[in-house]
Amino acid sequence: MFEIVTVGALTAFLSAVANGAAGEMGKQALGSTGALVRRTLGRETPLPATAEGREALASALHARLSQDGRHNGEWARLLRSMTAPALLLSPGAGLPPATRNFTDRQRVLKQLTREASRPAAGRPRVALLYGRPGIGTTAVGLYWGATQIERYPDGQFYVDLRDAAGEEGPQSSAVLLRLLRTMGVERERIPPAEAGREELYRQLTAGRRALVVIDHASALAQVRRLVPAAPEVFLLVIASGPAFGLEAEPIVVPELKDRDAVKMLRKVATPEKVALAKAELPALLRRCEGNAFALKAAAERLLSEGASSLEAEDGAAGRSPVHGMVQAACRGIGPEAARCCRLVVVGGWPAFDAELAGAAAGVAAEDAERMVADAVAVQLVEPLHDGRYRFRPEVRRVLTDAAGPEHGIAECAAAVSRVLDRVLHRALHAAHAALPRSWRVEPAPADGTPYADEAAGMAALRAEAANVIRAVFVAEEYGHLDAALRLARALWPLQLKAGHWDEVLPALQIAVRCADAQHPDSRTAAGLHFQLGHCLGELQRWEEADREIRCAVAAERAAGHLLGEASSVEMLGLLALNQWLHEPAYERFVEAERLYRGIAPGQEGAGDLPRALALVERHQGRALRGMGQPAESRIRLERARDFFAAQGEAYNQGRVLTDLAETLHAAGEDVAALAAIAEAERLLTPEGATPHLAYLTGLRSRCEGAEQQP
Repeated sequence: MFEIVTVGALTAFLSAVANGAAGEMGKQALGSTGALVRRTLGRETPLPATAEGREALASALHARLSQDGRHNGEWARLLRSMTAPALLLSPGAGLPPATRNFTDRQRVLKQLTREASRPAAGRPRVALLYGRPGIGTTAVGLYWGATQIERYPDGQFYVDLRDAAGEEGPQSSAVLLRLLRTMGVERERIPPAEAGREELYRQLTAGRRALVVIDHASALAQVRRLVPAAPEVFLLVIASGPAFGLEAEPIVVPELKDRDAVKMLRKVATPEKVALAKAELPALLRRCEGNAFALKAAAERLLSEGASSLEAEDGAAGRSPVHGMVQAACRGIGPEAARCCRLVVVGGWPAFDAELAGAAAGVAAEDAERMVADAVAVQLVEPLHDGRYRFRPEVRRVLTDAAGPEHGIAECAAAVSRVLDRVLHRALHAAHAALPRSWRVEPAPADGTPYADEAAGMAALRAEAANVIRAVFVAEEYGHLDAALRLARALWPLQLKAGHWDEVLPALQIAVRCADAQHPDSRTAAGLHFQLGHCLGELQRWEEADREIRCAVAAERAAGHLLGEASSVEMLGLLALNQWLHEPAYERFVEAERLYRGIAPGQEGAGDLPRALALVERHQGRALRGMGQPAESRIRLERARDFFAAQGEAYNQGRVLTDLAETLHAAGEDVAALAAIAEAERLLTPEGATPHLAYLTGLRSRCEGAEQQP
């Protein structure tokens, strides 16, 4: 008698494998599972796309396992070996520090405490904190959170959406990604699909007492998947502006009353300074209308310049108090610095440094540095880190509205063009350094200092990612379509090596639209369709990915680019392989090999042809294993292994040895499989390939268990 693997265990395992297939080893686990499904059922079985499909597959497997002890044992060992270490909720970094000048808001604080402490009674604890821009919604949320640390021993988690590069802010899947990273989940362990991310979020917070703060949310879609099921998890959504339709306790942050506004002025500017400005206070309070940000900016001016700084601002009636504050600040820093701020704000850059500010204003970087420092002193600009700055959303709106009337459409457009040139220049340098041998990125510009190595280029591209993504939107808006295409191509290292699929997706969609309008059958269009297809495939949006890659194949063929066509056909095979469609995958890999072999000596790609053929043979071996042909699989994989060994590519050799061990195990040759595992471990240990080594440990246990089975 043997204990049958249960339907529930199989369903849970299939869900975990499908939802956890982010990163290389996630795909390895997915492929190994798909091959075993084929061996167990004796037929091609596509990867189920839904929970219902996974449950149906688990039932079919269970029916077969109840009659087959050998396969049952194999599944039992697979489930044990691939049980990943439990993810623990990390306390994270907590909330950003609250302001020292917090004043009043007692009613709002009590409302927050009431929602956080009421009996759950089956209702999730959620509050939507909102108010006029600059009124202090974020300050209220952070101050309240700082007083609630003991209430939430499992952590306080903060995500700020204001730095999103897209027009509408991040989508809910990207918000989940950022929250999970804040909760301590490594990027390669975060599921690629939104449903998997939500499930992981709920697993991590189940039974916990935690505070989740989402700041600068602007739409229901961004946060509705975060509504907690755990009764002791409190979701606080902060909106700088009007409320939206979240099922939550709505809490408006009102204007400060005059007496509290004066208290704030005294805290920031000192009681002595405020006393000296007594005559100007009534007019100032009327202009600021209880707006915390405008009051703080006025207090900073009072502290540094005295009562004369509080003279009435110009402007039409009905404008926000932030508008008056920005006007006064611009007068205080002088026309050149004010012009610099108005021109650099036009592109909506998530962050900028002195070089980009100088490009916008058409001045030297050192002059822009001085101007930006002046703007920081009067609250127009916020310093970040590494010499970068940003605008508060409400300041950005006022400056943007003023830029056109003050400087004219032509000058604003010229400023945007200059910044686009700088962002593109940086992106091309960084992308080329990150992937120096890839034909999918442009050569680095002739001018400028190259990065020292691939790591330096990758680090620079990560740091600049939000601006590069934003630049694609801006380039399309201002009609710089070729720049939009080049910027999007420079994102390739981010999606290939850093897994920034959610972040780059909107920019790639724009770039593909531009390319199809401008150069539909060009290599550029083909490359962008390929990038978009790759991105969608990594996010498990299979049908969309397949459509984009087929467009890439057609465009590469029309452009006569054999290397690109072969690579795109190979990607079609990988998409099929990841969906457990082994026979179609094998057909695509064979077609890709034929195309690669058509590249003549001296033709583009000829130098890399041996390596490309070794990689496609590896993929053929993986597909053949899934098709139940271990002997043919072994031949392909051994040839690929020998090539990478001769080239001294330890990491790729280790990857192929892992595939070979899987094939040998499937064929019942576990002694040989264990030898392949040992060699892979020897090669990968110096590479620091921790996830891969952990996978090999599980594979070893499966092989050893199979050896011991009677």
